[in-house]
Amino acid sequence: MVFLEGVTAMIDPILKVEGLRKTYSGVIAVDDVSFDIRPNEIHAVIGPNGAGKTTLISLLDGAVVADAGTIVFGGRQIQTLVGHARARMGLIRSFQIPSIFLEMTVLENVALAVQARSADAYWHLWRPAGDDARIIAPAHSYLEMVGLGGRAARRANAMSHGECRLLEIAIALATEPLLLLLDEPLAGLGSEESSSMLTLIERLRRDYAILLVEHDMEAVFALADRISVMVYGKKIRTGSPEEIRANSKVREAYLGDEVSFDA
Repeated sequence: MVFLEGVTAMIDPILKVEGLRKTYSGVIAVDDVSFDIRPNEIHAVIGPNGAGKTTLISLLDGAVVADAGTIVFGGRQIQTLVGHARARMGLIRSFQIPSIFLEMTVLENVALAVQARSADAYWHLWRPAGDDARIIAPAHSYLEMVGLGGRAARRANAMSHGECRLLEIAIALATEPLLLLLDEPLAGLGSEESSSMLTLIERLRRDYAILLVEHDMEAVFALADRISVMVYGKKIRTGSPEEIRANSKVREAYLGDEVSFDA
């Protein structure tokens, strides 16, 4: 999806961050960061190691409490809400290291997420998720969505690393997100697995807003509508891929780094 100049300002952001700040023992991890994400947009956050990207995501999902600043999601300030409350609102993080139940089947993992999202989840906890067609049917649909429909009966501990990443996204989708926080979805994937993941992320933008943190610059520039660049906790620039690629300050910040903006 390409946002046209003049049209973007008319679209209310689904997430708006202003003046976000976090310090650890006097070290500034995130320093006065502001940006927004619009519906169906892929907004990438990039920067060298130690730039504050992971801390930023943790501030957004509630794992870390901000020292200052506001986070508005769906028109509501959420910076004081705990993580599970933000998740119930539809702000869902997919972690860099997959967090799945390895001894369960692929289908059971997704069914649990569907069950947890159900309005009557409390009552579902008294019966196995596999006994309820209202849970199993949507769980199968999420697996089909990420390309794991044929792996439903396989135990998660028998899956490849790439399949686990896809399963993790299926679990995230089962929670009915409005905004997906994807933390290095391509980490550790081979070329074929990376290609499948890129195709999936491109497809997901039809239904979800996505914040993407990723070190693969070729993927970032291929997917992102806008890119925010962080260095030493500060956001130094937000712009289209073309603007970021041409920006001298961004290039200067990456001198000596392995990142190439000519990819």
